[in-house]
Amino acid sequence: MSDTHNEKGRFRELRARLLNQNKSQRRETARRIARDYAVILFGSALLALSMHLFFIPHQLVAGGLSGTAQIISSFTGWPIGTLSFILNIPLFVLGWFYLGGHRFLARTIIASLVFSVVLDGLQFAWPGVILTDDLALNALYGGVTAGVAVGLLFRARATSGGTDILARILERKAGVPLSQAYLYTDGLVVFLAGLAFGWERALYAVIALYVGGVLVEVTLNGSNIMRVATIITTEPQAIADRVLTDLERGVTDWTGRGMYTGTERHVLLCAVSRSDTVLLKEIIHEVDPQAFVIIGQAREVYGEGFRNLRESA
Repeated sequence: MSDTHNEKGRFRELRARLLNQNKSQRRETARRIARDYAVILFGSALLALSMHLFFIPHQLVAGGLSGTAQIISSFTGWPIGTLSFILNIPLFVLGWFYLGGHRFLARTIIASLVFSVVLDGLQFAWPGVILTDDLALNALYGGVTAGVAVGLLFRARATSGGTDILARILERKAGVPLSQAYLYTDGLVVFLAGLAFGWERALYAVIALYVGGVLVEVTLNGSNIMRVATIITTEPQAIADRVLTDLERGVTDWTGRGMYTGTERHVLLCAVSRSDTVLLKEIIHEVDPQAFVIIGQAREVYGEGFRNLRESA
């Protein structure tokens, strides 16, 4: 009887622990969803403000379906935000299949709807606003603010719709950097803008487009863009000790062999920040000046000493 009673007690304790874990996971999920939707609202509003302040008053069209709507509106007078949402509807279907199903669709529809409503509201309540007549400044600041806004939407697992969907698909399926993907997907829109508004404005729009793509990557990946060093050396332990001590970074060692000489060599792999690469090269030069070193860029690094892998989920 005592054993049976103890087993029941352990079962109840285990069951209570599992229930508490499930409650904790549900709370964490709810907080994460709330945070994502707050970011979506802010990012969509910022994108609309960027369009209103920098792009629309100066007929700068930095691609996208919002740019297409801007061109159509110049001939018809229809609201740009409303037009943009209508043009987005076919691309929502693509996003459903390639970027996360119903979760993606719900978040992107909300982002597109907020963008459309805020943009049309700004156009109605605050018309004709011009901060500066300098096209270069408008292209630069428009690209920066729009890039940050779209990057925030991507971090919240959404897009602003339009060619953002196509750019995200190119990044995921073909490994194309976002800055390049925007040039591909938005090139036709900028060409049409050149026909509609003049080639000078189209050229400035290309600057805004590229700056926006770069800012999307910076906002999306943040400081997690790291450097990865591959070091082929005859002094693996000495280099590893210095890296562990001076840089406080981990090092992985495996054995390789030079195919020309047939000599076995040690290959060290370590990830460091961009600012650490100068000290890393000094360490290698001091310990083994004959070492063969390759330093490349890693877009994302997760694990001990870096970001938690759960942040990418």
